[in-house]
Amino acid sequence: MNELPEHGRISCTRCYQGQEVIFDNTKQTDGNWRITSNPLAWGNSNAEIVVLGFSKGPTQAGDLENTPHDQIAYKGSRLNVGKILAHIGLLPKADNASLKLAVDNEISNKSSRFHFGSLIRCTVEQFDEKKNKWKGSGGGMLDKFVRTEFGQTVTNNCVSNFLVKLPEKTKIIIMFGMGSKQNYVKESFKLFNKSRPSEWRWVNDVTYTDGSITVVHVEHFASQGALIPNWLGENQHERSRLGEMAKEGVATALGNNV
Repeated sequence: MNELPEHGRISCTRCYQGQEVIFDNTKQTDGNWRITSNPLAWGNSNAEIVVLGFSKGPTQAGDLENTPHDQIAYKGSRLNVGKILAHIGLLPKADNASLKLAVDNEISNKSSRFHFGSLIRCTVEQFDEKKNKWKGSGGGMLDKFVRTEFGQTVTNNCVSNFLVKLPEKTKIIIMFGMGSKQNYVKESFKLFNKSRPSEWRWVNDVTYTDGSITVVHVEHFASQGALIPNWLGENQHERSRLGEMAKEGVATALGNNV
């Protein structure tokens, strides 16, 4: 039976070239990029809906050993996750407290409709030469990483391991993030074409499908300033169109009317 990773730590050492791997300690470095071995999963391994960030950012990845597992995913941004999922019709619309609680419950529920994780299950970081330190977030990081040879190898490994043999029940993959000028969307489309060879086609600017699985890109839950309100349609802004497209993509994938 095809399954997504089970709720908890994931046993995967594929990117570490046979070396002994210690959770949240072993790293693989290539140029100014590196990954840390700490793959995790939440929710149902036989889910209808897969929700993926890019990788664990600094807020989520900090002090994993001492953070309860169910508190790690989207730490500090769960209200935004709730607003985004409600906007595209995957959670009931509600007040802020109820939305955050709904996300808390779904993340910890092994029988949930959802599976939660990240496209890159290990933590991705880029070396900032100006500040002389590694960082796990920043503008354009998503599409920059997947365009590098190292990034393509890592992402291909993750997609091959965790997104190829999906449960029959799985219909849709929600991807947080679109990248600069939609570059992350375009690079991800190429990645799915390569890792899941099929007749992939575009549904709209943020949605693509192979007829079995539909991938929908939404605003990143940690986006700053007016990006999320604009995407949600709270302000009159052209970015609201992308939110409406995501809503349409989800409705089409699940056979619902918008």
